[in-house]
Amino acid sequence: MSTTTTTTAGGVKVVKPTVGSYLNDYWGRVRGGDLGSLPAILGLVVLSLIFGVARDTFFSSLNFANLFNQGAQVVFIAMGLIFVLLLGEIDLSAGFASGVCGAVVAILLTNHGWDWYTAIPVALITGLVIGFVLGFLVAKIGIPSFVVTLAAFLGFQGLLLVLLGGGTNISTRDEFFNSLNNDNLSVTWSWILAIVAVLGYAAVQFNQVRSRAKRGLVTDPLGIVLLRIGGLAVLVLVATALLTQERAINPAINSLKGVPIVVPIIAFFLVLWTFVLGRTSYGRHVYAVGGNTEAARRAGIPVDRIRISVFVIASFMAAIGGIMAVSRASSVDPNTGGSNILLYSVGAAVIGGTSLFGGKGKVINAVIGGAVIAVIDNGMGLLGFSAGQKYIFTGVILLIAASVDALARRRAAATGNR
Repeated sequence: MSTTTTTTAGGVKVVKPTVGSYLNDYWGRVRGGDLGSLPAILGLVVLSLIFGVARDTFFSSLNFANLFNQGAQVVFIAMGLIFVLLLGEIDLSAGFASGVCGAVVAILLTNHGWDWYTAIPVALITGLVIGFVLGFLVAKIGIPSFVVTLAAFLGFQGLLLVLLGGGTNISTRDEFFNSLNNDNLSVTWSWILAIVAVLGYAAVQFNQVRSRAKRGLVTDPLGIVLLRIGGLAVLVLVATALLTQERAINPAINSLKGVPIVVPIIAFFLVLWTFVLGRTSYGRHVYAVGGNTEAARRAGIPVDRIRISVFVIASFMAAIGGIMAVSRASSVDPNTGGSNILLYSVGAAVIGGTSLFGGKGKVINAVIGGAVIAVIDNGMGLLGFSAGQKYIFTGVILLIAASVDALARRRAAATGNR
């Protein structure tokens, strides 16, 4: 039985769990099938240790920084796919949608001489329009999302070829644009943002405890709150210390240190979408529709609007992923957004803990799953594995993640924790 203590806050009885009871309750939820991102985190740690032991360069600051740049496109697309998957839908067009938006920004920058601050918004608007059309076809016309997005997958692949003149490679020469997924913050700004991130997280945690206590709700034990803050502080500060080391092969010619610029961009959207899903009525509606569409409709939730909106968000994030891919390569070609990008993006969301059955998932799943994908691709590359072997291993990991999700849902249903 869980042990709790009772305190009084503003004349209201507040049940406050101890650290021990909190951990016992958490373990009970895990045993009941509520695994969250735990399997992905454990897998990430194990894979990192294996690759780190097998190849010492895996833990080098240069390789660590490359993981962020290499995995950015997949992470951004996966963030958007989380919203679609929460409704039990699928978007097979996200990869080539990102390629189309990347082509738009490259064409405007190079062929038409636009500045980055006008070209990027047009590419983002393109993503919004794509998402609205897909969502409208699914929600209002009633075409299954699999069919709609499969058709869009083929259509966008053709549109990308048309935009690029059949197979032309368009290079981007805008320095700011190319720096988004290639350059780094200064060491000073790297530390400032790291400290701000830790202090901001601590403020949010303490404010949540204070707010819940004020309303007479159950609050997490102070020890657990401090453990969360301390864990994040260690993770962020150690990562910053590693990334601010000199990692250039010849620093006399070109110094290379600092947190990659793409990192705070990922953090911004992680915070934004986490807030939207966790702290707004819109987020509650998304989970409600994903959990039981008919019940949500009877509760007065505008189901069609929610269904359209998740496709809009998914395509918007795909546009950002496409922009980052073009920035990384400083060019766009017919393969941008193609190949394994869609499969890796869906895989990142599922591996991170998002359910394919809808109603279960968080935006952090995309980041954790994306990290697993990046570590597998990077680590196996360092060990000399072929592309075929990497695909096979990644597919096995995805199958395991989907199996864990299915078994967890079955366990949750059996224990009444569904």
